[in-house]
Amino acid sequence: MATGIASIDTLNAAFGELRRALDSHDIAAISTATKAVKRATDDVRAQGAWRQDSVLTEKLNELRPLIEAARLRVNLASDDVRQRVALLAQHGADVAPATYGRQA
Repeated sequence: MATGIASIDTLNAAFGELRRALDSHDIAAISTATKAVKRATDDVRAQGAWRQDSVLTEKLNELRPLIEAARLRVNLASDDVRQRVALLAQHGADVAPATYGRQA
């Protein structure tokens, strides 16, 4: 387990990887990156040192734009899925294979 600034650097790297995975639309990469973000976040939270150390708090605040960028990408992807599901519901099940399956 990394400590202090190293754990925040690990969190930074994990969010960067998540952003790249979300942009790639690769489900396996998104799943792997999400797990890395969870581990890194849990690590930083468990330490709690950032609460008393202004340098660590500032490092975390510098991560906010990267975290926000990942959050926006997740929201856009979720909206895209909702729209696709709505279109499927609107057009019936005949459209589903062309959208989510393989075409012959």
